[in-house]
Amino acid sequence: MAHVTAQGWLGGRRSSLIYGVCLLGGLFLVMAADGAAQNAKDKATSKEVKDAKDEPKTEPKTEAPKYTRIPVTKKLALHKGAEKDVAEMTRTINDRLAAAWKENNVVHADFVSDHEFFRRASLDIIGRIATPEEIKKYLKYPEATRRSQVIDDLLEAPEYARHWANLWTNWLLSRTGVFGRGRYHDDMQKWLQKEFALNRRYDKIVESLVTAAGKNDEHPEVNFILAHVGEPVPAGDRSKDGQFEMVPITSRITRLFLGTQVQCAQCHDHPFHGELKQEMFWGVNAFLRQVHRDGNLPMRRQDGLVTLTLRDDEGVNSEPAVYYEKRNGVVLKKRATFLPSGEDKFGPSMDKDLKGKNRREALARYLMDHEKFAPAIVNRMWGVFFGRGFTNPVDDFNDQNQPSNPELLTELAAAYKHYGYDQKKLIRWICNSNAYNLNCVANPTNDKQEHEALFSRMVMKSMSPEQLFESLITATKAEAGDKGNEAERAKLKAEWLDKLVAQFGDDEGNEVNFNGTVVQALMMMNGNEINTAIARKDKGTVALAVAANGRNSAAVINDLFLATLNRPPTAKETRSITAKFDLLRIKDKDLHAPYQDLFWALLNSNEFLLNH
Repeated sequence: MAHVTAQGWLGGRRSSLIYGVCLLGGLFLVMAADGAAQNAKDKATSKEVKDAKDEPKTEPKTEAPKYTRIPVTKKLALHKGAEKDVAEMTRTINDRLAAAWKENNVVHADFVSDHEFFRRASLDIIGRIATPEEIKKYLKYPEATRRSQVIDDLLEAPEYARHWANLWTNWLLSRTGVFGRGRYHDDMQKWLQKEFALNRRYDKIVESLVTAAGKNDEHPEVNFILAHVGEPVPAGDRSKDGQFEMVPITSRITRLFLGTQVQCAQCHDHPFHGELKQEMFWGVNAFLRQVHRDGNLPMRRQDGLVTLTLRDDEGVNSEPAVYYEKRNGVVLKKRATFLPSGEDKFGPSMDKDLKGKNRREALARYLMDHEKFAPAIVNRMWGVFFGRGFTNPVDDFNDQNQPSNPELLTELAAAYKHYGYDQKKLIRWICNSNAYNLNCVANPTNDKQEHEALFSRMVMKSMSPEQLFESLITATKAEAGDKGNEAERAKLKAEWLDKLVAQFGDDEGNEVNFNGTVVQALMMMNGNEINTAIARKDKGTVALAVAANGRNSAAVINDLFLATLNRPPTAKETRSITAKFDLLRIKDKDLHAPYQDLFWALLNSNEFLLNH
């Protein structure tokens, strides 16, 4: 087992410490192989043993045990300041999902503990694990209403806007190419962070992204379109077809904001969406053909990023139409026409007299009026919190990918629209629901992959690179996380992401789900910033825990668990770790050394790396 290789560690430590990490690793193979799921299984096993003692002994049965629906074991209550819509919509979610569980003869998982909930909600809402200080604060709230209060606290935290800006910047620009990292990406993130801090309506944010114009150092929102203009049109055809083909942005707009992958209809009728024809792709594309970019894009962002300007050239594509080729070689013309909505077989056509930015304003109106606009964002948000949406993937509504609970999706989308596309309201509804409070342990009634769509247990999720970075800084109390070190933090984060997400995305610039890799593990084990924070005896989590508790091993271990896993250790874990500490101290009298090794092991455990 590899040990930490920060400067000074290997030179100043003996092989006994590596052996000590191996011993600790043996413990954490048990503790963290399945993360929080393992702890829940231990509890379930203990209960089963206790119940078995109270029952008369019988011969073992050969048939599988029968499961019946059980009520939720803990009632959640809203704090006094909660708005009425939260009670209304969480009841809707609870009732719809309970009906689905009953219909499918599924037994839902039990609720997670308060500590597990704090960690989950912190990761999902503000993009990092909770701090021990925050956990102590949360535990002071009345038990019945503390989870509701914690959700509201997190929504008011400054990290809320930063986290959701990170998510949306990656969805809008991806993590690859010139726009995937660097100034263009960072400027978009800052613009979005202001929007989320103001809790601006989602539909208004989308409208700004689709209709934006100007210089990208003054109006960063223009980078959404500028990042996806596609191939340039041959010079001789530009007066008719515009400066760029605008193919990538056509598909990205409908995929992000309608959950419809029209790129599958670019060259032929959609193979899985019977109503989506090739002409519809080009009908949407025609709205964008007067978009013009001033400024040349560098081949690599290392070459330096110039200021780009997005404007609309009314002198080209005077007729709002494009020509496209069928598979049989026939070339057809398609006027600017948006996708059909509801029972309409034909979408709305743009007024042929519209020019310049007015074309994109019309596109934005049709987009927001479409029946899938609200369901698409609700489905995407649901996917963030539950690890999958009502459809999987979340951005591909089609005939063969129908929502698992269409009634609930429809009701949530209608309420979301009714309450003014308020992102914080939607988050409150989701996080106060019974389903969001369930643990990830499967039982024989819901242990198949197809059961995930019923949301009777939580799906474990890998942290995103940004969540992992912020959580490591939080857990270790690294100096980059101190107030006043924003520049250092930004630099460190950029270096981290450059290494961790290199080559992410596909050939169309789409975001790819991030999963932990060997590269990630090596970076965590060998990262100088993290290991320095672990090794220091004057600052950092280990140093502070030892200073506060001295030789009280149980208290120090408790502090390290809270800082990393956001929960106290079990009595069994404390006994096992303390016993192994005795072996380490035989050859190494350094008081900090065993705790540093434990802290390192905790940070590299599955329980830390997963959002469960």
